[in-house]
Amino acid sequence: MNPMLAIIKRELQGYFSTPIAYVFIVIFLILSGVFAFYLGGLYERNQADLTPFFNFHPWLYLFLVPAVSMRMWSEERRSGNIELLMTLPVRQRDLVLGKFFSAWIFIGIALFFTFPIWMSINYLGEPDNGLIIASYVGSLLLAGAFLAIGSCISASSKNQVIAFILTAVICFLFLLAGMPMVLDVFSAWLPQVFVDSIASTSFLTHYSSINKGVLDLGDLVYFTMIISVWLYATSIVLDIKKAD
Repeated sequence: MNPMLAIIKRELQGYFSTPIAYVFIVIFLILSGVFAFYLGGLYERNQADLTPFFNFHPWLYLFLVPAVSMRMWSEERRSGNIELLMTLPVRQRDLVLGKFFSAWIFIGIALFFTFPIWMSINYLGEPDNGLIIASYVGSLLLAGAFLAIGSCISASSKNQVIAFILTAVICFLFLLAGMPMVLDVFSAWLPQVFVDSIASTSFLTHYSSINKGVLDLGDLVYFTMIISVWLYATSIVLDIKKAD
């Protein structure tokens, strides 16, 4: 078996061998339903779409994704298994990618279980299913970006709580960069080109664009680059820790 696939299988089995995975999925589904149908005013809007559902995903991921990523490497370092992993005849790249993809697949499984919400909207009206599919893709990419950041932070600390907090803070800053109130502050004393540059670094800017049903190449490249850079940073951190 391909080493990376073996690691993905091992990690996924690890997720579902404990109640943590099931608790996470249940919490994710409950909060998704609450945000979509109640806080998002889905019924009151009288529109058959899932815009409120997807609009809350960045803030939902801000707490739930770090909870998944915090143990990706921190647990290995705390238990001492990291030394064993590094001595296996497996490339470090396969380890990093295997752990990342297993966590991403896990988030994808949780996202898949929101399928009944999509079916409910189709029952209630005639939504733009193309838009919904694009929004699911955007949500999965956003989760991947959060996970890549969490992977790097987890690799740098044995403490899962610290890894959780730092990941949440960094992801929040990436979200904050695209919020109007932040951009208004910068626009008061910076040229518009710099304000646009700040906005372009934000998860919200690119996620919102995909959320409108536009799978623009620039947005896809942005999330791919974010994931790649942070996973590369994970590998660098592991090299540094290995040398300690």
